[in-house]
This record gives sequence, C-alpha cells and structure tokens, in this order.
Amino acid sequence: MEVTLLLCDAADESNGKLYVLGGGWNTMVPDQPINMALALLIAVPWDQANRKFTVLATLMTADGQQVRMEDQDVAATGQLEVGRPVGMKPGSPLNVPFALRFNGIALPEGGYRWEVQIDGTLMATAPFRATT
Repeated sequence: MEVTLLLCDAADESNGKLYVLGGGWNTMVPDQPINMALALLIAVPWDQANRKFTVLATLMTADGQQVRMEDQDVAATGQLEVGRPVGMKPGSPLNVPFALRFNGIALPEGGYRWEVQIDGTLMATAPFRATT
C-alpha cells in the first residue's frame, strides 16, 4: 500500500477525487488557532481489495510526544474499503482519496509532524513547524 500525504488548509473527498485548498504548507504561526486538513491518496494493491482498513492520523511533537488539546489527543481515525471496479485491469492499484479535517488547532512554537498509520503500520508523515 502506498500513501501520499499533503498538509493543507482544507480538503474534501467527493466522487473519488480529492479537493484541496491551500495545500503543501509546512509552517504556521504559533499560538493562533487555524483549521488544517490532511489530504491522503491511498493506493490499495489489487489483491487487498474488499478488505477493511483502519486509518489513524496522529499529531506528534518533533520529539515523538502525542499532542493534546483540551485534555484530548489530537488524532482522527477512519475506515476504508475499496472494491474492484468492473473492467479494471487485474493488478492495477485502486486509488482511495481520504480527507481528515481539524479545526481550531493552536500550537506553541516548535516542530511537529502528522503520522498516518494504516492497520497499525506507519505509512506517511508530514513534518511542519510553528514559528514566527
């Protein structure tokens, strides 16, 4: 399985496509609440179609500590399952767009990274900094 991860201002998935706004940033102003999203394109191998997978995105500090806001971990989880479309060539990867949104994230100055796991395996990271 391959995962492409893009940090952005907003993202949505509709009709098998990702819609991304303000994508590709890696710095933010510290201590100011912002909305952010993770745009993921997950390429599921042909032989893993029709299986359920758990996607977990977790915000971590640069030194590996999970970020908490208001006594809760900053994380999101979701499920995905993709079938094989009729007429698709056997062996072709099956693309699954996936969008996760986070509102009002305010972080002190420092380094951070989003970690995306699928069924407990780390598949992608997106590092960024809160800096003036």
